[in-house]
Amino acid sequence: MNLWLLTATAMLAAMTPCGIACLRGTVEDRLAALELLTTLTILQLIILTEAFHRTIYIDLPLTLAFLSFGGGLVFARFIQRWL
Repeated sequence: MNLWLLTATAMLAAMTPCGIACLRGTVEDRLAALELLTTLTILQLIILTEAFHRTIYIDLPLTLAFLSFGGGLVFARFIQRWL
């Protein structure tokens, strides 16, 4: 186990409170937790790309980064009627 995989494990533990906040909490807290969870997932995938020495896998986190911004805006627009 190298240092990158150890870092990925620590990042996975850091994602747990965000997952709990997505399940419980107000609508605003859920949106903020979802955005933070997406950012942590992107970082997790980049760390795993470096850990396995596969530079071709960087396409997935880059695509997720571009799509998460639009998804967050759509989700915010959808919940706007309850705010």
